[in-house]
Amino acid sequence: MHELFGQVLIPPAVFDELQDEEKPQAVRTWVAEIPSWLKVIPIDLRSDPALDFLDEGEREAIALAEQVQADRILLDEAAARREATRRNLVIIGTLGVLREAARRNLIDLPKTIDRLQTTTFFVKPELIRLLLDEASANDRSDGHRTDPAIPRKYPTATRISRIRSS
Repeated sequence: MHELFGQVLIPPAVFDELQDEEKPQAVRTWVAEIPSWLKVIPIDLRSDPALDFLDEGEREAIALAEQVQADRILLDEAAARREATRRNLVIIGTLGVLREAARRNLIDLPKTIDRLQTTTFFVKPELIRLLLDEASANDRSDGHRTDPAIPRKYPTATRISRIRSS
């Protein structure tokens, strides 16, 4: 994440979710020594009944994204994505993050997808196939991947909210 976005901001509810005993041990160990580029930011929690249908992490992530005017928000849940879109927030999902990391040669996409599929993350198999096919076509197109620029600000996280560059 750091190589793609610089600094990542998450609300307290997302930080708490990352520490939950139901999360994989690797995640809990990682978050126990939070990296310097990941910041937990308290949110100005004004009650917003329009977000009540979302879980706490998604509510706080959207609120934080609006609070800091994040460049983008990481959301995977369909209902949260619809609400963020309604609020004119720029959304990226887990697969979008992986796509960009692969384009920049930061990850081995097939191996990362294999590892992701051993977690509780759910995605339609056809989306994974499309992503892998796209990456394969990019690799074959001219022998190397492109490195498109991504605007930097703060992403936040529900499971990553928005990022804003310093």
